[in-house]
Amino acid sequence: MRAFFAVLTLSLLPLAALAQTAPPGATPPAAKGDAVPGEPKLVEPKINDPKAGETKPADSQAAAEHAEPDRAKRLDALFAALKAAPTQESAKSIADRIDIALTPSGSDTVDLLMSRAATATQAKDYDLAITLLDGILTVDPDHLDAWNRRATVFYLQEDYADAFADLRQVVTREPRHYAAWMGIALIAKDIGDEKRALEAVRKAREIYPQFEQAEEMEKTLSLSVEGRPI
Repeated sequence: MRAFFAVLTLSLLPLAALAQTAPPGATPPAAKGDAVPGEPKLVEPKINDPKAGETKPADSQAAAEHAEPDRAKRLDALFAALKAAPTQESAKSIADRIDIALTPSGSDTVDLLMSRAATATQAKDYDLAITLLDGILTVDPDHLDAWNRRATVFYLQEDYADAFADLRQVVTREPRHYAAWMGIALIAKDIGDEKRALEAVRKAREIYPQFEQAEEMEKTLSLSVEGRPI
């Protein structure tokens, strides 16, 4: 979740509408022109009895379906604790746990692509980073960190429209993603839209009241937009 705070020319939409703008199943913007591989040939599967200790596919699917509600409950509890945290130190500890919960590792391939995308971004090979992140989002369109990181890369390329579109995908899937809201606030401020920047930073602080960067930014914007301190 910390991968970035960033995004766009907010003249596109009011912030309150962000969570209704892009449906969760939307095709990633940079992946729409990707070629579709040909249909695989049908092969008669071999039926083998599972060995001792092996998990049947149906069992794996059932386990995954059971784990998702548990994960949702865990996130609900963590976000509630984040909102009630009395100090910045305790809040940061909870935020770190939220970061982990929001980016579960379920695929070695996806983890490898994420690692390579991070390396490419650090090397300023932004085209490669975007290609790698496109691949992740094609197979896993609900991967929040991939959307967030691709927004970061677009921002570094000064492609604010695509960066904003990716952050919309983040807040559509997880409206409590305070880092995405903070990203929207930072870019809105950079392009001179301080009113919307203030709205976004307040959204981030509503979720994460002890967010130090957001607190400082809200104070500055409140004076500029409303003419009074918060």
